[in-house]
Amino acid sequence: MSLLSTIKAVGWSFIGIRKKSGYEEDLGRLNPFHVIAVALVAVMLFVGGLIALVNWIV
Repeated sequence: MSLLSTIKAVGWSFIGIRKKSGYEEDLGRLNPFHVIAVALVAVMLFVGGLIALVNWIV
């Protein structure tokens, strides 16, 4: 459940939409190291997806 919560929190941060109550709840519940790890993986997937999209278009 913690991994799913971490992924959800990172996803909301990518979009930039989050309620203050949800943000405060995440601060108390989530491990910062897990958030950083999930965020790095998400960034790599995002950049890889953009590179693949550009190569497909070109």
